[in-house]
Amino acid sequence: MFLANNPAVPYTDPWAIPLGERIKALARGKQRVAYFYETANNSTFRYRAYNMAQALNDEKNNAVSASYFFLDDLHSIDAIADLADLLVICRSRYCHRVNQLVTKFRIRGKRVLFDIDDLVFDTRYAHLIINTLAQDANNPAIWDYWFAYLGRMGETLRRCDGAITTNDYLADRIAEFSGLPVTVVPNFINKEQLELSEALFHSKEISAFARDDIICLGYFSGSPSHALDYEIIIPALEQVLDDDQRVELMVVGYIEAGSALSRFGNRIKYQPFQDYVNLQRLLGSVEFNLMPLQSNVFTHCKSELKYFEAAIVGTLSIASPSHSYAAAIQDGENGYLAQAHQWVSVIQRAIGDIGSYPDMAATAYVDARSKYAWPNQRETILNALGF
Repeated sequence: MFLANNPAVPYTDPWAIPLGERIKALARGKQRVAYFYETANNSTFRYRAYNMAQALNDEKNNAVSASYFFLDDLHSIDAIADLADLLVICRSRYCHRVNQLVTKFRIRGKRVLFDIDDLVFDTRYAHLIINTLAQDANNPAIWDYWFAYLGRMGETLRRCDGAITTNDYLADRIAEFSGLPVTVVPNFINKEQLELSEALFHSKEISAFARDDIICLGYFSGSPSHALDYEIIIPALEQVLDDDQRVELMVVGYIEAGSALSRFGNRIKYQPFQDYVNLQRLLGSVEFNLMPLQSNVFTHCKSELKYFEAAIVGTLSIASPSHSYAAAIQDGENGYLAQAHQWVSVIQRAIGDIGSYPDMAATAYVDARSKYAWPNQRETILNALGF
């Protein structure tokens, strides 16, 4: 593992701002964008609403302003609709209140866009999603949940004038389903992430990527729904841990390492789910970030965020060649790609390349900084909004 000592940083949700202040932020610009999400969270809301508003608001002349609102804010729906020139509804399920929100903008002659980051709007994919996420297909409640979720999401999408999404593969699925124009704005790193991540990378750079004798593989899971993805690499992890006593595994989040690896004792480390800022510390401590994915239409719609959040702290990723991962990673240059049957050989190759790690990590860092840092996203967002 890397030797840099980076203690935990204090964290509070930066989006926890009173409604009055968010309305003032919206009113500040000449062109105004209101982002809507059902309720704040650390995942889709952060990437697709909070980060977008943050990037748009970084303009000294206030040409464009943006803010975000939730279901609980809709008692002020008229004030929001009066102020905003454009509404962006982010991955929100249809209901009478969402319909009312859309209608308020429509009667004012204002556009409404839908932003979605996953293939969760088309009931034709319910069976695939249930299987991919290891849901209990014998439980009728699971089918009720997913058909309701997908159907409601699709209905919100159909009521909008256009869509924004995270990659061109998912954009094609959206266009085919809805017939709407679709543009791509990738997920990206916000100010809070970037500030800490750059400090972490530069501390590794100054130390010449100083390490101890341990080579740590990391698996970082934001939810238990990735159990089948993780299972792809369990046999490879067993073999690598057997063959190389230097190797350890760090499992972060909601996934258990698995009974097959229990015999490795304290070579398997656990860390609880992290806030998105302190997660960067753990990402920066391991040599290799493992990103296995099943290969199907649903997983090809996933974004490359796990790649760039590791790259920005100088950590290399080993990934399944999904649509987004294969586009982001040039094998052997800024990371590694592994088909399902190649995980042992690719992990071993990555370990064998450890001497060139600093150069590869620097390449990955520059790539992530140039493509996915928040200061570089504003024009892409404006183009997607039609401004």
